[in-house]
Amino acid sequence: QVQPVESGGGLVQAGGSLTLSCAANGQSFRSYTVSWFRQTPGKEREFVAGIRSSGSGGRIYYADSVKGRFTISRDNAKNTVSLQMSSLKPEDTAVYYCAAGSGVILSSLRSGAAYYYWGQGTQVTVPS
Repeated sequence: QVQPVESGGGLVQAGGSLTLSCAANGQSFRSYTVSWFRQTPGKEREFVAGIRSSGSGGRIYYADSVKGRFTISRDNAKNTVSLQMSSLKPEDTAVYYCAAGSGVILSSLRSGAAYYYWGQGTQVTVPS
């Protein structure tokens, strides 16, 4: 099994940048689809970005709300998945979670239910 561990959250001014990192404790991330989700109090968990397993081609997907501003990438040598965030907005404020799943089909990639392994979350705050 794999245990995601997030790091890199913090407070950043609007328009600024921040990079989140998700490290895998246990097995390699290589065979897993890894995605970032975010959640704010009182709202449902929201898909942010995902990268499919290397065996599935490693394709990348983004939520429309972050497309062009966020970049997800995988470093198999370091066993990490990163989320580079730029042009941050107050509405990006949330707890960001890294999730890993095996055998995630494309139609389920944006659903949290498709992922078995979750990190503890890291807070990102963009003051208005």
